[in-house]
Amino acid sequence: MEHETLGQCLCGVVKFRIAGAFDSFFLCHCTRCRKDSGSAHSANLFSSSATITWVSGVDQVRTFRLPGTRHMKCFCAECGSALPFQQGTKNMVVVPAGSLDSPVNIRPNAHICWSSRATWDEDLASLNQIAGLPE
Repeated sequence: MEHETLGQCLCGVVKFRIAGAFDSFFLCHCTRCRKDSGSAHSANLFSSSATITWVSGVDQVRTFRLPGTRHMKCFCAECGSALPFQQGTKNMVVVPAGSLDSPVNIRPNAHICWSSRATWDEDLASLNQIAGLPE
C-alpha cells in the first residue's frame, strides 16, 4: 500500500493528502525561509515521487513566487497557513512539516543555509523548556 500523509491549514478550510514517500527533510535558515515562516527556519519535506490531492478548499490555495528566484510559497487565503506545492520542472513536492496532521516518519536530514541563520539562533536547546504557555 502506498504511503499516505494527511494535513490541513490552521482554520481547516484547506485539507490535503500526500501520496508517496518523502525523500528528504531540511530545516532552511535562509532569509527568505525565515521571512516565510516568521521563525528561525522553515521545516520542509521533499519528494520527487509524491502527489498532492486537495481534499477540500482548493479555491483558497494561493501561491506566491518571489520574482527572479525559485522561491515560492503556497498558503491558505483564509488563515495564511503554509501549504504544500509542486516546484520546478521535476515536479518536486514541497510540504511544510507543520501543516501535517499525520506523523512524520523521517527526521530532518540537515540544517541548510546555516550561514544565513538569525543572530539569535544560537544554542536554543539550552533554553528552559515549558510544557505549556508561560504563566
